[in-house]
This record gives sequence, C-alpha cells and structure tokens, in this order.
Amino acid sequence: MKTGARIAGLGWVTPLGASLDEVWDRLGRGDVAEAKIVTNPETGREHIYAPVPLKTVDALARNPRLRRSSAISYFAVAAGLAALQNAGITLTPESAARTAIVFAISSGGVVYTRKFYEQIVKQGANVASPLLFPETVYNAPASHLAAQLGIDGASYTLVGDGTVGLGALKFAEQILATDDLDRVVVVGSEECDWILCEAYREWRMARRVGSTRGALLAEGAAAVVLAREGKVDLQVHEGAPVFRKREGEAALSRIYADLLSGNGADAVIGCANGTFVDAIEQRALGRHAMGATVYLPKRSWGESFGASALLQTVVAALTLEHGLLPGMAPETVKIESVLVSALGFNQQAGGAVLRRANSV
Repeated sequence: MKTGARIAGLGWVTPLGASLDEVWDRLGRGDVAEAKIVTNPETGREHIYAPVPLKTVDALARNPRLRRSSAISYFAVAAGLAALQNAGITLTPESAARTAIVFAISSGGVVYTRKFYEQIVKQGANVASPLLFPETVYNAPASHLAAQLGIDGASYTLVGDGTVGLGALKFAEQILATDDLDRVVVVGSEECDWILCEAYREWRMARRVGSTRGALLAEGAAAVVLAREGKVDLQVHEGAPVFRKREGEAALSRIYADLLSGNGADAVIGCANGTFVDAIEQRALGRHAMGATVYLPKRSWGESFGASALLQTVVAALTLEHGLLPGMAPETVKIESVLVSALGFNQQAGGAVLRRANSV
C-alpha cells in the first residue's frame, strides 16, 4: 500500500489527559473520564459531559493571542504543538511556508457563540460584543493554530460530524500529493456547553444524568502530522453518505470491503458511542472484520464529534507503535494493521487503515 502519506507525529488533549503515554496507560487500565454536570441557567435542566481538565491547557493562557479565545482553540493549539514535537519538528519561517493546516470541526466555538447571540436576544444587537464575535466563526481555532506556528499559507477548515477527521486526513493526503508542501498538520477539536448538550439530548443522542444510554458528550482535540516520511502508512477512504440510518450498515460494509480487500486488519478502533451507531458498526464488522480485535475508546472518554475520528486515529497509530491494543497482554501477537471505523450522526460514514511502514 503506497499512498505517499505517512503519519509522522501525534498529539491529543482528552478528558483523561494530554500526554500520549499517560493517556495510553490510562486507557490500558480501563479508566473512564470523569463526567461533569452542567445546568441550563434558564430552566435548571441538568446535562452531563466529560470536560478536559483546565490544568491540561492552562499554560497557553499566557499566550497573548489566546488570552481571550475559547477552550476549543486552546485544545487545538495544544494538540497541534504536541504532534509537531512528537514528530521532532521545530518550524522555522522556511519550513512553515511548506506546511499546511487542515482543521476538522463539528460544533465549533459553542461557548462564545451562545454568549454572543444570548446578548443579542436579551439586550439587542447594539450590545453584541466585538470581542466574542471572532471566536464564533468555524475557522477561528485553525487561525489561532496557524498564527502560533507562523503559517500564513494554506489553512483549511472542514465542517462535519464524527467522521470529519477522516475527511480532513483524506484532504490532507490529497494536498500532500499535489502541492509543494512537506507536511500537513491535521487537527480536530471540540468544546462543550450546556446548549450543545441540550440540543443533542433533544435529538435523543446525548446521555442523560444518571443514565448509561446515549453518547457522553466530551471535549477534546487530536492532531496528526502527515508527511512523506513516517512510521505509519495511512490509507483513508473517501467516505460514503448515509441518507437514512438503515443505510449505515451498507455504507460501512462498502468502506470496510474497499479498505480490507486482500489484506484484512489485525485490530479495529471502533466508533461505538452508546447510540444507534453501536449496533450498525457491530453488524458491519461482523461481516468484514471477524478476525480483528475491536477496541472502543469512546467508552473511556466519550463522543467528541469533530475530534473523534482523529482521536481514534491516534489510538490506532499508538497501537502500531506498541504492537498492542490498550490493556492487551504483552505476549499477544504483535498488531501490524489497524482499521479505524467511523459513522457520524449527520449522514456520513468513513474509514481508514493504518499499517506499519516497514510491513508494506
């Protein structure tokens, strides 16, 4: 499998921590992110989500540009910087000019967006804050990351559901193949607010307080440095639309068949999150990846939408690095290939296969 794109660096910010090793160890121990209750101040209605601990990114608060930005940008910058460090890359003005950013996002800066429009609704347009407005646009986190890295060239933001991180990787792969660039930093990030939790609860997707059904909404970010040299080969499917839930199994099956044809996979990093997605994915995997061990990271840290597929990709890459899934016994046969599976709430399915570069 030769795609011309390899994973050179990894980074993440999760409710379980931000260090690759620390979070990997916690996943191996079966730790679950601590959930927090957040309340709708207008109605008193309570919701639940998994936050990223503030201490995880508090050092970035000293950065003048980020001082007034929302949490989603903090997460994105922290993950992007960590991925470049993991790749052993320090950007100079010359290397920054040969670096692109592709950002994956779903809900965007919901905290500042809610505050901005809340002011308009309650007090009128004349009191709308010009300080809040820039953080309401979807490409604000990518802008902050680009400024932090000194990148003033190619920067793209893709909006989608829980599969959008794979779409961003596919787009980055295409950029790397056609443009005069050395690397692409692919980042996905999400933050939570009571209004987001309430919206997904009304849609019957979000978990209620005291329940184990539904998705536990979560904050987080993940970053992957894509380059022509690296330890992991990446093959990303172009994805498939799903117009009705009942079409999800066929879409995932088609993606698995395309990716695994003639090769198979030793392990699967699944997207099950406590919703209708679980049964659909399980049935599709039963048809196309019966011999693979399935690992479900969202059971540990929840559903992070725009960051989810990239978080899964980081887990897959670390699985290849360790040769094992989190918590797997050391004497287990070493894993050489991993399938990343994704099915979103908004009519999209996706997938990717990661393999050791030296096994191709």
